[in-house]
Amino acid sequence: MSSTDLLAPGAVIGILGGGQLGRMTALAAAAMGYRCHIFCPDADAPASQVTDRTTLADYGDRDALDAFARAVDVVTYEFENIPCDTVAHLAGQVPVHPGPGALAVCQDRLAEKVFVNCLGIGTADFRVVPDPSVLPALVEQLEGPCVLKANTMGYDGKGQALIRHPHEADDAWLAVGARLCVLEKFVAFECEVSVIAARDRTGRVVCYPAVENRHENHILKHTLAPAPDFEDRQEAAQAIAVRLIEGLDMVGVLAVEMFATTDGRLLVNELAPRPHNSGHWTIEGCRVSQFTNLVRALVGLPVADPGVRGRAEMVNLLGAEADEWAALAADPGASVHLYGKAAARPGRKMGHVTRLLT
Repeated sequence: MSSTDLLAPGAVIGILGGGQLGRMTALAAAAMGYRCHIFCPDADAPASQVTDRTTLADYGDRDALDAFARAVDVVTYEFENIPCDTVAHLAGQVPVHPGPGALAVCQDRLAEKVFVNCLGIGTADFRVVPDPSVLPALVEQLEGPCVLKANTMGYDGKGQALIRHPHEADDAWLAVGARLCVLEKFVAFECEVSVIAARDRTGRVVCYPAVENRHENHILKHTLAPAPDFEDRQEAAQAIAVRLIEGLDMVGVLAVEMFATTDGRLLVNELAPRPHNSGHWTIEGCRVSQFTNLVRALVGLPVADPGVRGRAEMVNLLGAEADEWAALAADPGASVHLYGKAAARPGRKMGHVTRLLT
């Protein structure tokens, strides 16, 4: 598919992964007249509930992947722990956005940090930890406290452990799964912010405003959009996101999580090459949501200016909090989104609520 090929309504977007991000992408696609085909190993996944086509198979099942490729016009993914081999295999048969190169960077903490630093963008000071024998010395080098993070498969605080003193190194290593890790110096920050950028096949980029993210037990709980008291750093934060999505040569949506430090710096923490929890507010808070812009990029349309409608807040519904859906929905100013998950485990994202403040 060239940059000039445009998929007409009725075309099929393949989505790897069946979670809530795939669900909201499929809903945005349907509003524009496109169909979605979900590929995931889980029955009754949130995304499958809003589409009429699902391939239920393991991500390594080549026969199922080949049939999936024949049934869709373009492919994307809704989380970055999809095996790179899966994405590369599909990319040989059908356009995949973002491509396997961007995925390889964003699912590997070390590769991600090296990539960000090579573009001249700051991160927390870090060291590679190949085995536990070197960990106490590295903690001393970074003059702790430090955060030990598994190099792959970490999200929502999983695969991470705080180390305040070198003697805590062995316990931290075991806590993250005794595997290749990255050790980061703990960052003193004023707030955590994120910027979502969208890029189309022609290279046009649009950015959503930086938002402030507040966490509970390492899980995003509350997003304020735009980030309050952040006007003097909005432009700089968006410029970082533009450089990164262009550097990855991505078509699609990139979320850039950053620490706004007490000494005025912006340090990149993580990248996500797909829609992001901190962008859910854009469904009601913008004329064009992060999900709509992803669909636009996938089908060959130009990405559109977000058209921010004002201030907004988004609150995640974690675990049993979703049971209060009726009381939440009784508030005419609350937009309640439930993801269709059957089991409400503690800390599990079951839905979210958005309120427009202005």
